[in-house]
Amino acid sequence: MKGLYSIGIYLASFVVKIAALFNSKLKQGVIGRKNTFSKLQYIIKSKDKTFWFHCASLGEYEQGLPVFEALKAKHPNYKVVLSFFSPSGYEVRKNTKIADVVVYLPLDTTANAKRFLDLVNPDYILFVKYEIWPNFLHEIKKRDLKAILISAAFRKDQAFFKWYGSYAKSALFGFKHIFTQNENSKSLLEGINYNSVSVSGDTRFDRVSNQLKIDNTVTFIEDFKDDKLCVVFGSSWPDDDKLYMDFINSNENLDVKFVIAPHNIKPSYVASLKSQLNVKTICYSELTEHQNLADYKVFILDTIGYLSKAYSYADIAYVGGGAGTTGLHNILEPAVFGIPILIGKNYEKFPEAKTLIDLGGVTSLGSSSAFNASLNALITDDVLRKRQGDITKSYIHSNIGAVVKIMDYLES
Repeated sequence: MKGLYSIGIYLASFVVKIAALFNSKLKQGVIGRKNTFSKLQYIIKSKDKTFWFHCASLGEYEQGLPVFEALKAKHPNYKVVLSFFSPSGYEVRKNTKIADVVVYLPLDTTANAKRFLDLVNPDYILFVKYEIWPNFLHEIKKRDLKAILISAAFRKDQAFFKWYGSYAKSALFGFKHIFTQNENSKSLLEGINYNSVSVSGDTRFDRVSNQLKIDNTVTFIEDFKDDKLCVVFGSSWPDDDKLYMDFINSNENLDVKFVIAPHNIKPSYVASLKSQLNVKTICYSELTEHQNLADYKVFILDTIGYLSKAYSYADIAYVGGGAGTTGLHNILEPAVFGIPILIGKNYEKFPEAKTLIDLGGVTSLGSSSAFNASLNALITDDVLRKRQGDITKSYIHSNIGAVVKIMDYLES
C-alpha cells in the first residue's frame, strides 16, 4: 500500500506541474514548494524550540488559530512554523504574525518528511481537521514526536474505515491524540482501535466568538446602512447570485440595504455582477471621499478582510457556496451576531448547517422563488427574525470551549 501511495503522489505531482503551466493558482503552489526548505534553513536554527502548525487552507487556519494563539501565548520564546497545502491559504496568511516562517508543505514523500522534520525539529505538531499525510505521519511516529489533530471530522465513507485503506489508517496512529468535533467521529476512530481520542468540539466556535470581543466598526458600511435593515450576502458564487438577484432587482422600493461580498473579487467578475443589478450600486473599489453612501441600495464588497465585521451590521445573512457544488462557506461567522441565516440546498457535509436547520436558525433554499419567500418573511416579520437570530446566537454560545480542552491536554 505504501508503494502504491508513493507512486500516486509522484504521478499527482507530475500532473499538477503540467497543469500549473495553464493555471496561476497551481503555479503558485509549485513554485512555493521549491522554496520551502531554503526558507526553513534560513529562519529555523538547530538550537530553536519550535511549534509546527499545519493547515490545508485558509478555512483550517482560521479554525486552528485560537489554539495557535493560546499555545504561542504560553510559550512566547518558541518559533512557529506554519505550513499550508493550498495557495489560497498561503497567499492570504504568508505574513501572519502568529508564525516566524510560513511555507508550503512539501510533497508527501518519505525523503521530504525526513528533511522537513530534521530542519524544524518540532516540540509540538498541530494538524487541523482533515490534514492527514501518511508519509509525514509515519515519520512523525517513528521519531515519537508530539503530534495532535484538532477539530477532526470523520465520515464512515473515508478510506481510513475501508478495507483498502490500511496505509491511510495506520497514518492516524502518528498522532498522539485526536480531538474530534463530534461523538460520531470519535466512534469511527475507536472502531479501528484508535483510542487516544476525545471530543472537544469545533474550535471555530471559539474563533468566531472572539469576533464579539473586538471593535467591528466599519465606517463605510455604517454610512451605507444608514440605520436601515441590512442583508449581507457573504462569499457568494455565481449559483448563489442566481438565487438572490431577482429579489434585489424586484424590490427597489423596499427600505432595505444589501451588501454583497463575492468570493471572487476579480474585476471582470465584479463588473459582471454589477451589470446584473438594476438598482443603485457601488463597489468598495469605487469609494471616494465625497460620496453619499446612504443613497445606494447595494454595496459590493470587492475586497478581502471585511466580511466578518460586515456581518455585525447584518439583520439577515445569506452564506454562499451551497447553491452550487463549491462547498458551503462558514455560517458560524454570521451566527455569532445572532441573526437568521439563509443558505443553498447543498449542505450535507456541513454538520453545523444540518443542526441549525433542525433547530430553526438556518433555512436552506433550492430556488429563487423559495429564496424570495423566505427573505421576504424575515424582512417583514420582526418576531420571526428575532426568534431565528436567538437560535443561531444560542447555538454558538453552547458550543464554545474546545480551545480550553485542547490546551488542558497540551499543558498536562
